[in-house]
Amino acid sequence: MTAPAVEILEPGPAEATQRAVAGTLRARGLRPGDRVAFALGSSAALLTAVLGALRSGIVPVLLNATLLPAERNLLVADADPALVVTDPVELERWAEGPEVELAPHPLARPMHYTSGTTGRPKGVWSGLLGEDGARALFEDEAELWDFGPGDTHLVCSPMYHSVSVRLAGGTLLRGGTVAVLTRFDPALAAGILAGREGGLRPSTTFLAPTALQRLLAQPGLPDRLGDLRLLVHAGSHCPPALKRAALDRVDPGVLWEFYGSTEGQFTVCSPEEWLVRPGTVGRARPGRRLEVDGEGTIWCHAPGFARFEYWGDPGATARAWRGEAFTVGDLGRIDPDGYLFLDGRRDDLVISGGVNVYPAEVEAALAEVAGVTEVAVFGVADPDWGERVCAAVVGPADEETLRRHAEEHLAPYKRPKAYFHVGELPRTPTGKLRRRALPARLGLAPGLDDAPTP
Repeated sequence: MTAPAVEILEPGPAEATQRAVAGTLRARGLRPGDRVAFALGSSAALLTAVLGALRSGIVPVLLNATLLPAERNLLVADADPALVVTDPVELERWAEGPEVELAPHPLARPMHYTSGTTGRPKGVWSGLLGEDGARALFEDEAELWDFGPGDTHLVCSPMYHSVSVRLAGGTLLRGGTVAVLTRFDPALAAGILAGREGGLRPSTTFLAPTALQRLLAQPGLPDRLGDLRLLVHAGSHCPPALKRAALDRVDPGVLWEFYGSTEGQFTVCSPEEWLVRPGTVGRARPGRRLEVDGEGTIWCHAPGFARFEYWGDPGATARAWRGEAFTVGDLGRIDPDGYLFLDGRRDDLVISGGVNVYPAEVEAALAEVAGVTEVAVFGVADPDWGERVCAAVVGPADEETLRRHAEEHLAPYKRPKAYFHVGELPRTPTGKLRRRALPARLGLAPGLDDAPTP
């Protein structure tokens, strides 16, 4: 495997490259609304190619570069792009193309495929936007995080993760500098954040909780990351112990969280809000309104620029939307002050003896046990109860301690009937837990949910 590296993008040269990319695509006959699929690892060249395409109305389809050819071909066939790029050298040639004028903001969102945690991946398509919609889409992210010329953003997540392009693109187009890790390496990230690599002093970064945990475990990481003004996390549940450990390493007001999905963004949460209401993922982002229906499903009333459909799947699109509100099937509750707390996905529900058990609630309780690094709760078919609650635990906590803690904090029907110690939990490359893969991996059920992960 190629050693990880960090690549730097300054706004001026990056603008010229974006114009050249757009000129190359135009010369090849691509027009607004066409799609170009990228199956490449993260790089500065890929980011400028994506932005150059978006600002000319061409929609990038960002695929996981680690997919096997057969897996990738299924998604390419579904997306029907005008062009497929699998060789990074091709991007170097694009940078030499004729420069053309670009729109000031991206005219679309990249097309991503859902992570496949609950079934076959689906393409999330948002179409093209007019000038006003494009500006609103861009400012929705750039204004929220206050990107500016003084920022240096460190990209730690893969480019096929939707947040990478949103935050890096917002920084670059606001005049800031972007540093791209070609592959996440916690030691390299720690060196950069400590100011030991390349003289960089990142002011902003995003880390999924799994990456955040690996970063904080690095021996060379300073006790306080004083140069960061913004450290954002999202993508999966962040254990309270990890959240507090991160809060201890940054200045007040730095560690923010949001709740969102490939389809759209729901909430944002400041560190001060989380400390008052531990476990919340925050309140609705600007321009949005949240509600929870009678079954506990979370719906988000979204602005026009945030509309989407599932590519080639009108049935799934219709199920996702109710007027101006959409859902991705997550379950939760909203307190009187509007703060959202997640209970998991409907597909994650364990129904034991006819009673709903929410894995997120049980996981939050077990995560308090000393020696629990990570925990995932799941259901296994049971002839008497329908399903029985089980837990997979990473870390040295012993079963007796786990059972005693569960007895003290959970009603009997919520307590795991079996505990399994594992070295790691199955996750997608972007860090999302593949809960449905656990029974098969532990020999408790036939293999299932091995859909390709985009």
